Amino acid sequence: MAADVEKPDPPSLVVRAARPDDGPALGRLAAMLVDLHHRFDADRFIAADAGTAAGYGGYLVSQLKRPQAMVLVAEAGGAVLGYAYAGMEGHDWMALRGPAGAIYDIIVDPEHRGQGVGRRLLDQTLAALAERGAPRVVLSTATRNEGAQRLFARAGFRPTMVEMTRERTD
Repeated sequence: MAADVEKPDPPSLVVRAARPDDGPALGRLAAMLVDLHHRFDADRFIAADAGTAAGYGGYLVSQLKRPQAMVLVAEAGGAVLGYAYAGMEGHDWMALRGPAGAIYDIIVDPEHRGQGVGRRLLDQTLAALAERGAPRVVLSTATRNEGAQRLFARAGFRPTMVEMTRERTD
C-alpha cells in the first residue's frame, strides 16, 4: 500500500472466496509479492523466477481444499485485483502463542493500490477468521513495507515480534 489516503473502492469491487480458475491471477499476484520482498532484502527473501507464478498459484489453489485455510480475492469488472491468504492455527510453542488466525499473504496489484482494495480484503479476512473462532489474528510484514504496516496499524494491529536475520559469515 503506497498511499496513506485511500480513494473510494472501485465501483464493482467484490471480495469473494477464490476458485480454482483464479490460479493464474493468484500466481501473477503472488509472484509480485515474492519480487517485492526480494527487492526489500535479497539476502533474506527468495527471488521470483519463471516458475514462481505457476508454482505459487498452484499452491494457493491447493489451499482451497484445506478447511483451516482460506484464500479471498478482490475482484472488479471480472479482474482479480488482489488476494488474501489466511488460516487457523493451533498452539505454537515456538512462537509462544495460543490458537490464532494467521494472515500469510495480502497483496493488491500496484495499479489498484490506494483505492481501499487492501482494506476490504483485510476486513473480509478478519471477519472470516472471527467467524471461525480466531481469538486473535497474527501476521508478519517486511520491515521495509511501511505502507502495509500503516494499513495493519489502522486496522488495530500492534507490533509484537521483530524477526532478525544473519547470513553465514564463512
